[in-house]
Amino acid sequence: MGRKLFRLFLILLVLGVIGFFVFAPGIVDKQQNKVTLKVKNPHKVSWYDSVPFIADLHCDALLWDRNNLKRHEHGHVDIPRMQEANMAFQVFTIVSQTPKNMNIEHNDDKTDNIALLNFAQLRPIKDWFNIKSRALHQCRDLFTTADKSDGRFRVIRNQEEMALFINDREKNRQLTAGMLGIEGAHCLYDDLNNLKEFYDAGVRYIGLTHFFDNAWAGSAHGINKGGLTDKGKALVKQMDSLHMLIDLAHASTKTIDDIFAVTQRPVLISHTGVKGVCDNNRNLSDAHLLEIGKRNGLVGIGLWETAVCGTDASATAKSIRYVADKIGVDKVALGSDFDGAITAHFDVTGLPLIVEALLKEGFSKEDIYKIMGGNVRDFLLRNLPAK
Repeated sequence: MGRKLFRLFLILLVLGVIGFFVFAPGIVDKQQNKVTLKVKNPHKVSWYDSVPFIADLHCDALLWDRNNLKRHEHGHVDIPRMQEANMAFQVFTIVSQTPKNMNIEHNDDKTDNIALLNFAQLRPIKDWFNIKSRALHQCRDLFTTADKSDGRFRVIRNQEEMALFINDREKNRQLTAGMLGIEGAHCLYDDLNNLKEFYDAGVRYIGLTHFFDNAWAGSAHGINKGGLTDKGKALVKQMDSLHMLIDLAHASTKTIDDIFAVTQRPVLISHTGVKGVCDNNRNLSDAHLLEIGKRNGLVGIGLWETAVCGTDASATAKSIRYVADKIGVDKVALGSDFDGAITAHFDVTGLPLIVEALLKEGFSKEDIYKIMGGNVRDFLLRNLPAK
């Protein structure tokens, strides 16, 4: 009897372990990346499918255990849904560490949610314990997606590749492309020498901080919320020399001020809201908004409630209107934070609803072309490395 119970226990244990690895990653993905509106064949303005270049500045799809060449019924972005939405270009950002009980006010770096997620996804053992390794793994994953896409998807690293993609997509509207960014320079492991390795891996923008302070800079959500450290100032200068873009998302007020003091180059904020519409610790002040405008930078407006104080397309359009009125319609873009463990209004196929909301805000067709992606296209053509 005892042996039978032991065997039954072992069988249940094995089944439990198998079930954990098979089902847990997908369950977490579905729980973390929800939508408030399931869009089925969204109403489109008559000219939506003729928008020349639809682009988004921020998506965390690489974090999840998905084949992005296949269409999914959960989460927010994959290549088939990009094609369905007439989306040309998506920045895929790398999340390498997040704290337990993550919030927008006060976090430290003592915990690591991504380690457990990588374990559950059966990523290489090195990725469980090494944030640089797991970040570089995500970089490789995007290039693997391109290699297996039969030409449907490309990774963009410079102006030359972007210009070629734009030209080719005019002939084939099913072509898509992406670029790599990083959320939080902590994955550089406090070593400036690691920057070139990430550059060579295809990364073209870096947000210096994510949800906690690090050796480079203070986070808006950290403990001390300080500014650039001496290492951080050196990092900004080295990024400038490589024509890597600085992303102000999640940076503390002091860090943003220090970045403006150290570099004169245009900067972007990939996914944000603005305090003038939605006043909280996550969002951008008018003073910083105006400085970004003076530098011909770019502001990506998000699709989640903390960013825009609303749960539909009209809330996002309202914040876009605020930015356009403050610094010009040519300096605002979409910065969805798709697949960033957020509840979004809709997945990427719901982007026609943004166009409708922008029309209600009084934007012209030409302005909407800019907001929906033309501004991202032109900003990258000006500011990426030439070759």
